[in-house]
Amino acid sequence: MRYGRTVPVTETSEVPSSELPPAPEQARAVFGERFDDAVRYAELLADAGVKRGLIGPREVPRLWERHLLNCAVLSEVVPEGVTVCDVGSGAGLPGIPLALVREDLKITLLEPLLRRTNFLTEVVELLGLDHVTVVRGRAEEVLGKLPPVHVVTARAVAPLDRLAAWGVPLLRPYGEMLALKGDTAEEELSGAKAALAKLGAEKTSVLQVGEGIVDPLSTVVRVEVGESPGGVRFAAKRAKAARVGRTRRRR
Repeated sequence: MRYGRTVPVTETSEVPSSELPPAPEQARAVFGERFDDAVRYAELLADAGVKRGLIGPREVPRLWERHLLNCAVLSEVVPEGVTVCDVGSGAGLPGIPLALVREDLKITLLEPLLRRTNFLTEVVELLGLDHVTVVRGRAEEVLGKLPPVHVVTARAVAPLDRLAAWGVPLLRPYGEMLALKGDTAEEELSGAKAALAKLGAEKTSVLQVGEGIVDPLSTVVRVEVGESPGGVRFAAKRAKAARVGRTRRRR
């Protein structure tokens, strides 16, 4: 049996370069001094990202509008100088576009699959994203092991109630989860309200971002939590994990 090999992100593409359109003018305005890095990231997604099965080849012609810019405009609602955990980061969306436009953030790309974390690590090193860390694991596995963050981000990971069960417990008290969603955001939020309340959510809203940059606008579901992110059950779990961590460090 012949096994496939991991293709370094710097290898020559087998995907015709014509499939990746030139960067739109909006990208220059959004990414600023990091525009060249954004172009390189788009090229990597169109090349190694397709070869490794991180994105489908049909996504290449719409990488800029549907993926990079759609994710980068999330920065409009992320506070300054905070810590961020991008849950189920996959090919780095939205975490890497967000990192390219916001060097004031400390971002963790959390992803359970090895082939994806390998890609993310290579991209982070290649683009010199010193404020980004790649962690392999599931959200429920790293609870209590990673420091709680101000903001959790996610895109196309899971339905909102399930996503919140993974992401909300990773937040600091009074933090927020920002989930990029589609046309059904309002309906999804309505159906998840009871689950969100149990997880300590105190306020929810649906936001539209990217005016003048993306069309249609990017839809973001914001879930703001109170003093106990994840609710009582997760508070106990975090405390237990912290105690175990302190015991291990003393050893």
